[in-house]
Amino acid sequence: MNRQLLAHLLAIGVIAILPGMGVYPIFVMNIMCYALFACAFNLLLGYTGLLSFGHAAFLGLAGYTCGQALAVWGWSTLSGLLFGTACAALLGLIFGILSIRRSGIYFAMITLALAQMLYFYFLQAPFTGGEDGLQGIPRGSLLGLDLSESIHLYYVVLVIFVFGYALIWRTVHSPFGQALKAIRENEPRMVSLGYDVNRLKLLAFVLSAALSGLAGATKALVFVSATLSDATWQMSGTVILMTLIGGMGTLTGPVLGAIIYVTLENKISDIARFLVNATGVHWFGVLGESVTIVIGLIFVVCVLAFRRGIIGEWAHWRGERASRLAKRS
Repeated sequence: MNRQLLAHLLAIGVIAILPGMGVYPIFVMNIMCYALFACAFNLLLGYTGLLSFGHAAFLGLAGYTCGQALAVWGWSTLSGLLFGTACAALLGLIFGILSIRRSGIYFAMITLALAQMLYFYFLQAPFTGGEDGLQGIPRGSLLGLDLSESIHLYYVVLVIFVFGYALIWRTVHSPFGQALKAIRENEPRMVSLGYDVNRLKLLAFVLSAALSGLAGATKALVFVSATLSDATWQMSGTVILMTLIGGMGTLTGPVLGAIIYVTLENKISDIARFLVNATGVHWFGVLGESVTIVIGLIFVVCVLAFRRGIIGEWAHWRGERASRLAKRS
């Protein structure tokens, strides 16, 4: 068993026992949903080289469609999750067909425009509840587990996250994933070698959209609601931020970025209070009043000191160290 697999199994084991250590299950489930969303986005940005400014559309659509299926149509929980994921994949196919032939800023602006069109539709559509959102989504049951019990839902979300992460890992290490990396590095050469580049990028886009949708549908179950905030351009910016902080083009970077973001979003007041008590500097109390300022500062630090993201810089340092040791020997 290699070290990487052992590290992943150890991480899963630690996550599995967190509720027993007194950690609030909803908090960890929120992290896992955002982590899956960020990993799905990283598949497109980090491994294919496509920057989408509209990925929140898939997160929001899956949440609404899953909620509609469960709350209104009375579907089972598994059917609702699959339906939300399938709707996100279908939307990804439509978005991809319309945008994939462009690149760079043109691709980013097309995805942003399409996502904003969907956002304004959600704002006015009767089934979404407008600014109030779709409330009271039943969690139901899955494989005999009553998901109204948070601890049962916790382990279901953990399985969903591990499945999504494993699928991304397998994709990245497959011939398809290697082709995506080659497109990122030198697309004209891939075209000259006879690869259907647009088809490969479209497949990556649809897979990324589907996994983003799985994260959105799962998040709707966790919070028993689907809200408009999940479909805003700010959410698209948030997932970019999580990916860049953790390290794009790495598997664990987006997970770390999600942990940092969700922790700051939920615990910044506690952290600020601790710093005030520990240092006596009352200015730290200001940080507790604005998550945006703190995240912005962290982003600036990462851009200046960690150009590859936290995990990216760590992996680069390890590679440089191994290279120096190899030269000495």
